[in-house]
Amino acid sequence: MRRLVLLLALLPSTALAQGWGNVGKAQEPTGFSWTEPLFGGTWMAWTAATAAVFVGIFGAMAVLTAVEIAWPGGAKRRGILGLTTTRGDRLFITLLGTVYIFLAWLGIMGMPLWWPLALSILWGVFCFWKV
Repeated sequence: MRRLVLLLALLPSTALAQGWGNVGKAQEPTGFSWTEPLFGGTWMAWTAATAAVFVGIFGAMAVLTAVEIAWPGGAKRRGILGLTTTRGDRLFITLLGTVYIFLAWLGIMGMPLWWPLALSILWGVFCFWKV
């Protein structure tokens, strides 16, 4: 009987030592984070950064669709690369080049990613202007 009383007396102290004393406390607000998940329990870790990329890609496709409805034909032209491209081709080349710019920057330089963002914007302007 003494052992049972001793075990029951030590049980709350072991629970508190494992961090159970913080269960009822309110968590501190951490602020906005680009890498924290937006939704819990989904199959994909939707962060603000991944949502921004998808919104940007689908937004560009919506703009190209609106431009195609206004001026049909795709604005085919032969650019500096020697390819005959349409607006959609130029968007694809821009997105592909942007991925390579970011991957190369991450592999060579690491963080932060503001410079490859600027390079990607310049690449996109170049693609839609000259390619």
